[in-house]
Amino acid sequence: MPNELDDLAARISDLASSAGRTVAVAESLTGGMVSAALAASSGAGEWYRGGLVAYSSQVKHDVLDVPDGPVVDPDAARVMAERVRELLGADIAVALTGAGGPDPQDGQDPGTVFLAVADGAHTEVVRRVLTGEPVEVCSAAGREALRFLVDRMG
Repeated sequence: MPNELDDLAARISDLASSAGRTVAVAESLTGGMVSAALAASSGAGEWYRGGLVAYSSQVKHDVLDVPDGPVVDPDAARVMAERVRELLGADIAVALTGAGGPDPQDGQDPGTVFLAVADGAHTEVVRRVLTGEPVEVCSAAGREALRFLVDRMG
């Protein structure tokens, strides 16, 4: 049964395929959910370069070159998107990092998520405040990330 995440991934598939663009993902609190939705989309082998799940702060610092300091932060999201785009050789990348809850992280309240889309010429970062239990926040963050990517690709 399709859901909104799958519908958004299908839209990204259409946009990427029609434009001949490749896509990459760096995700944290969603633990691979965004990557899984994109990889399951039609024709993903043609446009989806892959994803990196940087769940721990240390992986964000060591693999994605996020500077020391807070990782639930707009600058961390920006670096994650730019770096995964470079690492995976994609035309455009989306990244998300946040405090899924139930506790605050890096001084950010639970439900605070930073999303970034980088296309090599420009990187845009947005902040979202999502509500619910941690599993609901993570699901909503995945949808928000794909909506943001659709907006930037469309």
